[in-house]
Formats: sequence, C-alpha cells, structure tokens
Amino acid sequence: MSDDEQNVNAMNSSLANHDMMITLDNDKTITTVSPPPPPSHVYFTGYKLPHDHPCENFPMPPPPADKKRTGPRPCPVCYLPVEEAIAMMPNAPSFSPILQNLTYIHEENLTKSEFGGSEFGGYPSLKQRLESYVIKESMSIHCGLGHNTGFDIDDSDLFEMNQCRGVLVASAIFGAYDLIKQPKNISETAKKDVCFFMFIDEETAIFLRNTSDLDNSKRIGLWRIVVVHNLPYTDPRRNGKVPKLLLHRLFPNVRYSLWVDGKLELVVDPYQILERFLWRKNASFAISRHYKRFDVFVEAEANKAASKYDNASIDFQINFYKTEGLTPYTEAKLPIRSDVPEGCVVIREHIPISNLFTCLWFNEVDRFTSRDQISFSTVRDKITSKTNWTVHMFWDCQRRNFVVQGYHRDIIEHWPPPPPPPLPPLLLPLPRAPVVFVPPPSTPINETPAVSALETNMEHIVSNPTKIPSARRRRKFSSRRHHKVVVRTTP
Repeated sequence: MSDDEQNVNAMNSSLANHDMMITLDNDKTITTVSPPPPPSHVYFTGYKLPHDHPCENFPMPPPPADKKRTGPRPCPVCYLPVEEAIAMMPNAPSFSPILQNLTYIHEENLTKSEFGGSEFGGYPSLKQRLESYVIKESMSIHCGLGHNTGFDIDDSDLFEMNQCRGVLVASAIFGAYDLIKQPKNISETAKKDVCFFMFIDEETAIFLRNTSDLDNSKRIGLWRIVVVHNLPYTDPRRNGKVPKLLLHRLFPNVRYSLWVDGKLELVVDPYQILERFLWRKNASFAISRHYKRFDVFVEAEANKAASKYDNASIDFQINFYKTEGLTPYTEAKLPIRSDVPEGCVVIREHIPISNLFTCLWFNEVDRFTSRDQISFSTVRDKITSKTNWTVHMFWDCQRRNFVVQGYHRDIIEHWPPPPPPPLPPLLLPLPRAPVVFVPPPSTPINETPAVSALETNMEHIVSNPTKIPSARRRRKFSSRRHHKVVVRTTP
C-alpha cells in the first residue's frame, strides 16, 4: 500500500463520524464523496376512506323539528367500528411545522411580571410572552409546573403516568364538585391499552373515601385515581386547567390524549373518537365550537352576564387583546368558522406544535382570567399566522354525541327524593249503572245544525254572552269565523 493510500485510510478513519469520505482516484487526485443522506423522517399525512364508504358521504342531518326543545342537542356521527378505527391508528407522528424541539423554562428566582401570572406559571414577562409567539425550530418557553410551586403528585403515581404510552383519557374533579362518571361502551382493547386517569384534590379524596368509592387500589372502575397535593390556585376551575392543557407535561410518553371535563360521561370508545376527529381529518388538535356563540366579544359579555368571572378582569383581558388586533368575528376569517370553543373536550396529538399551543393557551389562563374560551382564538391566530398549522373545530352537536353532560354534585344532592311508587289499585267490582228510561217527546224537537268544537269556541270568543246578535250579524260573524279557520289550517 502506497503512502497516499495509507494517508487516505487514516483520514477516513478519523472522519468516520462525519458526513465526508475521501477516496484516491487512479490519477492520484483526492476527491470528497458525501455518503448517502440519512433517511428522512416519516410523518403521517392522512387518508381518505373509500368513496363508497358510508362514513365518507355521511350528510349532516337537519335539526329535529321539535319546537319544545330549542337548546343544544346531539346529532348523529358516523364512526368506524372499533376494530377498523384501531387499524387506522397512524404508525408515525403528524408533521409539526417549523417547531421541532420544545423545552420549558424553569427559573429559581422568580420576579413578578408586569401584571398577572403566578409562581406556578413562572411569571413570564410581556417580552417573553411576545417572544413565545415567534415560531422557531427550537424554542424554550414557560409552561407551568415550576419547581416547588404546587400540583404535587406522589412518586408512585408519577411512575404510573410515565408508563402510559399510546392513548390517554384524562379528567379531573377538584373541590368535590362532581361525581365520578364511568365511561361506557368501551372496547376490551381500549380497556387494556388505553390509560384512564382521573385527577382529584385532597378534598375530593376525603369525600370518595367516606363514600367507600376509593381504596388503596387507587382505582374506581376504569379510572386510575391520582391525588394532587398543594394545588397552585385557590380557584378550582383554574386548577382544572393544569391537567386539561398540560397533559403533554404530565404524560411525556403519550401520543394521543382525550380530555373530558369531570361533569361529562364518555359514551363512545376513544379509538373511534380519535379516528373520527383527528386521524380522518389529518389534524393534530380538535375541539368543538360553541353551540351558540362564535364571537369573543359576545362570549365575554355572556360570561359577565352569568357572573362567570369578575367583570373588570374580563374587560381588561378583552381590551388588552384589542390592542393586539382582536376584532369581532367576520366571514373574512373563513375557513375558520368560530372564535369560541366549547372547551370541555380536547382531542389532540402530542407533537411540538400542538404542545406549544396548549402551553401558550395555559399561559394566557394563568395571566388573565380562567375563562379559556376568551383566550383561545388569540393564541390560535397568533400561531396559525406564522405556520400552516390549524385547529379542527367540529360541531358541538357532534361532541354531544360521544359525551353526556351530567349535573354537579351539589345539585344532585339537593334534589328532592323520588315519590314513593303508587299503590296497586283495589280490584273491587264496579257497580252496575242504573237503567234510565227516556220517554219519546210528545212534540217535535227543532234541532239546530251541528257545529264543530272550533266554531263553538270561536262563538264564545266573538259573541256577547248577554246579548243575542241579530240574524244578519250572525251571518257576518259566521263568515268571519270561517275565514279564520281556513287560514289556520292551511299551513
């Protein structure tokens, strides 16, 4: 082997971990040859059901013609059978536009921001908030769960949460506000492979132990119970936003999650829900739109009218968003059809861009009011303006198809007891009706023509009971009554 060849081999050996190799040509010239590029990342890009599939051409039916029920109601949804839905589960993650690596800021010495925020949220400054909406390939942001700031979980529960992979169904009850509702119509595969986690606080745990529902197994039906200690907020609703929006922080190995508010009962298999609202739509985040309101300004006024939060805080948040460009919803936002979600159910895939969205959404809830419907569109629009990522907002009647809303515990406990069942009737012999003989009339009876009940009622309305109108006036009234009956019976 010549000296040149020995030198080349030595250089190749030293560059074994680099993207360059050196070879010696016959003419003794040295050239560089790049090795084959590494295989590119494989991403899920969606699918289409066959054209003749019943779910592919499933029309949205018109609302039921029940005038007595004017409020929200469920509508039919075409789900795949559970086995087919499981088979459609993607083998690869969805693509996360621009953002590929997301880390979280944990500061030891916290300084309060200009306004709002908490130790649990890390007190991000307004400058940090602004920078968090500049989407880059690698980002580091505040996202709650600071060190020693609350929402403490036992190590045994953290271990179980880290073991959860694949699909997660999560819920929470704080302040013993609701009763635990068991999911229904769950397949055996989901019972075995899907994680069902219910977060509760110590007050709720005491209530459950007193009612003999919670024991050392930490399970109530399908739910694995996790008791959270040292809640970071005094408002139970704001505490509920921690697991709702930060499931990717609590379950780092989960691919897909379905959040269900504690007041709801899940009645459809989670694999069918994921297939219908995420995988079939090639979406990484899905939430239902509000059944009635689609404008943030209208939603804010409704929250104030219902005393959901103090009016001054709601006004401050809306005015702050107005300075950033928030405007009432118009058709100019199409294909976006609503700025207001019905946020009691969140369906999502845990990829960097959707994790960023829920982190920034949580930061708004931490800084401003806990009414997450008000901050939803601001965060969504700031991210979508810089990426091609979007949120799939489906009809609220479709959400009501797979969850059933129940009553809060305090309402149920104040219901009056049901009335006792009626006693069975005594089977006594009925008395025989007396036979009455009516003799025939001695003189002919002048019978008047029979009239309908409607005409009889109308006669009582338009006539004077103390004065009999003349025959001419009766003919006039009769003609008028006939006209009204025809108009009312033609529709």
